Amino acid sequence: MSRYPPVGFSFWVSFEISDEVIDMAFQDVAGIGMELQTEDIVEGGENRFTQKLPTRASYTPLVLKRGLAVQSKLADWCRDAIENLSIKPSTIIVALLNDKQEPLIAYRFLNAYPLKWSISNFNAESSTIVIESLELYYQYFKTINS
Repeated sequence: MSRYPPVGFSFWVSFEISDEVIDMAFQDVAGIGMELQTEDIVEGGENRFTQKLPTRASYTPLVLKRGLAVQSKLADWCRDAIENLSIKPSTIIVALLNDKQEPLIAYRFLNAYPLKWSISNFNAESSTIVIESLELYYQYFKTINS
C-alpha cells in the first residue's frame, strides 16, 4: 500500500442503466462532494450572534466529460430523460485506480439522472476534440473502500 496521495488520472466509471452495467471512458469527473446545510436561529434577547443548527447533507452535481460518442446508450438515456421526462434513475460507480489498475477507492452514486447534456463549441480555428458533458443529479453517494 502506497503512502503517497493517489493520482487522479487513472479511474473508471460504470452505469447501471435498465439492469445493464455499462463501462464508460471519461476524461474528467468532477463534483464528488458534500456539505452540511445549516439553519440560522436568532435567540431572543441575544443580539450579538445567531446559532447555526445542522439540517441536512447536500451533494454537488456530478459532472462527467468525454469525447463525443455519436451513438451511445448513455446519450439515449440522457435524451429520453430530458426530452421525454422518462426518468430512469441509475447507479453510477466511479473508481480511482492504483498503478496496477485496481480500485483504491470507489464512490457509488445512487438514483442518478441527467440534469444537463451539452457538447463543446465547434471551432474552425481549433483542432480540438468535441467534448460531451453530462451533469447528473443523485440523492447521495457512498464511499466504497477496496
